[in-house]
Amino acid sequence: MALCPSELVKCRLQAMHEMEASGKIAIGQKSTVWTVVKTVLKTDGPLGFYQGLTSTIVREIPGYFCFFGAYELCRTKFAQYKGTDKDSIGILPLMFSGGFGGACLWLTVYPIDCVKSRIQVYSLAGRQEGFMKTFMGVIRTEGFTALYSGLTPTMIRTFPANGALFLAYELSRKFMMDTAGY
Repeated sequence: MALCPSELVKCRLQAMHEMEASGKIAIGQKSTVWTVVKTVLKTDGPLGFYQGLTSTIVREIPGYFCFFGAYELCRTKFAQYKGTDKDSIGILPLMFSGGFGGACLWLTVYPIDCVKSRIQVYSLAGRQEGFMKTFMGVIRTEGFTALYSGLTPTMIRTFPANGALFLAYELSRKFMMDTAGY
């Protein structure tokens, strides 16, 4: 519920330039976070921020199952290999585990994310279709591979980003546990 509004604004900002060029929205519209927020509120009200909510939920549940599952599985395998516990595998294996978790998330949910983003962008032009209609439309007009357009930069980004994320999480958790005396 908290993620969908920011996803909607992000997707619309990313697509505005292309939509202006194709004539789907008026040329010269300012493309800032606040203009998108005001436009959504003006045209669709507060519930307008939840266009694509079902797709966001469909993406998040399996995505985070894979994210945390792959992270924990990878840490467990490193711990077994090194003959230690998961908290003592070291910084590089920890970061690799985070990157691996992120890669598993995106490999699993990328087509869903593609459809979610299109739903959120299409709603800008007043075209609101459901998940299955949008999914089938992409496959029919652009082919199955269009659902993976942009996956390579996402995968390149996910390893260092999620490696750093889990490193920060584990170091923060360890610091707080040590400080609390656990």
